[in-house]
Amino acid sequence: MTKLAKFLKPFTALVAATLVLVFLQSMAELYLPTLMADIVNTGVMKNDVAYIWQVGRLMLLVAAGDAVAAVLASFFSSRTAAGFGRNLRNRIFTQVEGFSLHEFDRIGTATLITRTTNDVTQVQMVLMIMMRMMVMAPMMAIGGIIMAVRKDAALSWLLVVVVPILGAVILFMASKGLPLFRIMQIKLDKLNLVLRERLTGIRVIRAFNRTDHEMARFTDANRDLTDTAIKVNRIMAAMMPIMMLLMNLTSIAIIWFGAIRIDRGQMLIGNMMAFIQYAMQILFSMLMVSMMFIMVPRAAASAGRINEVLEVVPALNDPPQGSAKGATGRRGLVEFRDVTFCYPGAEQPALSHISFTAGPGEVTAIIGGTGSGKSTLVNLIPRFYDVQSGSVLVDGVDVRAMTQETLREKIGFVPQQAILFTGTVADNIRYGKENASDDEVRSAAETAQAVDFIAAMPNGFDSYIAQGGVNFSGGQKQRLAIARALVRRPEVYVFDDSFSALDFKTDARLRAALRKRTADSTVLIVAQRVGTIMDADRILVLDDGHVVGMGTHQELMRSCNVYREIVSSQIEEELA
Repeated sequence: MTKLAKFLKPFTALVAATLVLVFLQSMAELYLPTLMADIVNTGVMKNDVAYIWQVGRLMLLVAAGDAVAAVLASFFSSRTAAGFGRNLRNRIFTQVEGFSLHEFDRIGTATLITRTTNDVTQVQMVLMIMMRMMVMAPMMAIGGIIMAVRKDAALSWLLVVVVPILGAVILFMASKGLPLFRIMQIKLDKLNLVLRERLTGIRVIRAFNRTDHEMARFTDANRDLTDTAIKVNRIMAAMMPIMMLLMNLTSIAIIWFGAIRIDRGQMLIGNMMAFIQYAMQILFSMLMVSMMFIMVPRAAASAGRINEVLEVVPALNDPPQGSAKGATGRRGLVEFRDVTFCYPGAEQPALSHISFTAGPGEVTAIIGGTGSGKSTLVNLIPRFYDVQSGSVLVDGVDVRAMTQETLREKIGFVPQQAILFTGTVADNIRYGKENASDDEVRSAAETAQAVDFIAAMPNGFDSYIAQGGVNFSGGQKQRLAIARALVRRPEVYVFDDSFSALDFKTDARLRAALRKRTADSTVLIVAQRVGTIMDADRILVLDDGHVVGMGTHQELMRSCNVYREIVSSQIEEELA
């Protein structure tokens, strides 16, 4: 957790104020038993009413100061913890935004969500309590021991016996609980993963009648987490009865042996009452420490998981400031020069020695069988991954020599799976260009052949999109995703199998409209259907990560066996 202390720097003044207030609160609480002893020993025993009123007023004043300090310390610690949690979540989110797809694949989306929410909350809660308890507990323990010894040193042997026993109990409980808290966070990740898959894949689950199977998966993960939580709670639940038993036994022992000393004239009644209160303060401080040992292990496990995210060095980094290069070639020119790319841990490269050029005003299509590397190839253009060898250039500059923001401003990317965000239709189209006018939004929708179904909605472009775009069909989502890229008017358009959910008629109209809209831009299209790419200026045929053919439709029909097989298989399917 110490590595996260840097996020407290903006709250240094609040932390200092909290520590001062906690100190004053501790001093007040340590002083009150002494005042009470004075009232009993001097005021009550000697029947001095004036002294009782005098010290009583002082006690009220000290108690009021104690209350004010406690309230302010609680307020400041809450403000500090809330701000700390806010800044930490922002830092994690910023860090995750810089991850390449490789880091997302390696760490996992479900655990990133857990670490940003649950883990940060755990640390935030413990921080708020630590700022008070971790300071107050040792002060009360040490101060209580000093004051108790001052009241009666001979009776202090009871504390010498009890305090080590309590310390041993606390350390034993913490040693058993810490590993289980770490395991709990891992099992919480697993539960979130199963739940996320169930909720996002509900249609597939129901379509294949796998509801019972998914329920069993969730039940197993839930039971696993519950069993671990029960083990932890059993250990920690035993702590409180043990602590209370020791505290009550200590009170009885103090009264027993204190009464003997009073009877012998070796101790005053007020001192015994104060000694009991100091003993309780010492034991309660130990109880506070035990509570910290319940919470700190889990927060420590959460802090470790947060640090794992913050310490990840993203595989993709912008060039040093000042070394980023601007365009040196034609606007929108895309070049692959002997590119080889391999996914981490894969035995074979996904792409091997790929070389081609796609220029402005041209449509370059990419086709091939499943797993041939089509999507991987276009993912290298916006630099979602870095190549192992060779280079990808945009505007004559290696994409690694540009900042990611500069590079991606040049590209309108439509992914294989159309993603829509909650908000209105217009908001989703403007995602490509935040300040796009209503006319620009409508023009992009017209080109994407989306105006008809948008106009049929109750509120048109102001119609609301549900989470995940579930109130739209696959084809409608694809057209809105295409409109989002079109409104940007980028130098390079990348369509990654973005027409697969469209019927042939809509597909043809969309391609014709795209020809006019993207006449001055570079267009790359990944497609499964030959009909979508027959008119392309250049077609790349991929097979097992290699380019096995390049040319127009007619040229490839004469020279490329793989392309002819794809065409013939689709013709046979259509005839069938």
